[in-house]
Amino acid sequence: MNHKPQDAEARRKVKPVICYPNETLPIPDLNRYRAARQGAEKVDEILVPARDARTFRADAGQFFRISSVEGSQVGDLNLFHATNLNERFYSGKTRALHGTHITTGERMWSSFPYLRPMATIVEDTLNWYGMDEYGGSVHDVIGTRCDPYTGNLLSGDQYHHCCHSNLTRAMADHMQGRLQDAEPHVHDVLNVFMCTGFTRDTGQYFMKASPVRPGDYLEFFAEIDLLGALSACPGGDCSAEHSSDVAACYPLLVEVFAPTNNALDGWLSPPVNGYVGSHGRD
Repeated sequence: MNHKPQDAEARRKVKPVICYPNETLPIPDLNRYRAARQGAEKVDEILVPARDARTFRADAGQFFRISSVEGSQVGDLNLFHATNLNERFYSGKTRALHGTHITTGERMWSSFPYLRPMATIVEDTLNWYGMDEYGGSVHDVIGTRCDPYTGNLLSGDQYHHCCHSNLTRAMADHMQGRLQDAEPHVHDVLNVFMCTGFTRDTGQYFMKASPVRPGDYLEFFAEIDLLGALSACPGGDCSAEHSSDVAACYPLLVEVFAPTNNALDGWLSPPVNGYVGSHGRD
């Protein structure tokens, strides 16, 4: 360890500055969205089996809800533009704009060069949880997804039903193609219902038993035409481990709702980011 300078404590006490003040972000009109949700008709329903994944569609102006239906279960969510898989959920920028965990009124943002709202959370039955004494909260954008490569690195195993593999199979089915072509599209997720944080002493990513119970849900407004891919994590409620068949696991339900005609009159799907794209070159 290097020698501690005489002004070490003064350096530590420098006050932090928020990197991306978000007061100028466009504010979603939750009252309008909720009014449109009243009377909306269910147009699709997908049951995601335990330790597996499925894809779904939600058009711009529709709502989709992810629900716990049989037992405490977390899910890993990928989002794409429905007709352009290059535009996908950007967890890092979402984290920078909203924080480590997202809830009602906050948004999932898309990747560069698009950087626009993909989906807005309109209802979260776990928003009462807040931040616990360990620094844990729910619906994180800090974890990447459980995957077979890290599992092999740490324990040498060959587990095939982690969320990365589940999402890869689901995308291959959607694309009607090979696993090798689908896998590059799988990206860092929104960990739906998962309770996570960072330890105060070592800064390590931790998980703990999710507070989700059957009947809890997270509901979104689709800001653009969306393709979603959701994995029911092999960790179940993530109270112990994830990349194995040890945990009790349950399905997750996805429901898609379409508002009635004229319920969103005047609403416009957000355009792609307005940056000119020159990067300093004419």
